[in-house]
Amino acid sequence: MRVYLVQHGLAKDESEDATRPLSAQGREDVTRVAGFLSLFEKPRPAKVLHSGKLRAQQTAEMFAEVWGGLPVEEALDLAPNDDPSTWSAHLASMNDDVMLIGHLPHIQRLAGLLITGDASREAMHFRNGGVVCLEKRKTGWSVLWQINPTLFYGED
Repeated sequence: MRVYLVQHGLAKDESEDATRPLSAQGREDVTRVAGFLSLFEKPRPAKVLHSGKLRAQQTAEMFAEVWGGLPVEEALDLAPNDDPSTWSAHLASMNDDVMLIGHLPHIQRLAGLLITGDASREAMHFRNGGVVCLEKRKTGWSVLWQINPTLFYGED
């Protein structure tokens, strides 16, 4: 089983729009990363789950669209300050590949918990619009790959 952990695309500042939709740069970043992955990554997740926040929902819909219209659903316990152990337990009982679109610090803490057993360890550095692919093995979770928008633009 694979889990794709995604930090939502770059959002507009709250002072610009209180709902914090994706910014133009956020849309471009997600378009590039999702498009790139759609060319190469197989198998694909069975569904895309997001936190319910507009920026996460938009990111989820963009990934789902380029992967051929995957189901997109809002899921509980993906908000920025939610306990990562909840999703660690969910994933332990799942068999189908899934993409989770969330926020910092939650997605970072979930990755740390899955990879090292410690939610406080930064096992992976996340970027807006970036994806970390983990695979569940007999001995635990392993990092398969990571892709960030910096692949297309370089570091800032």
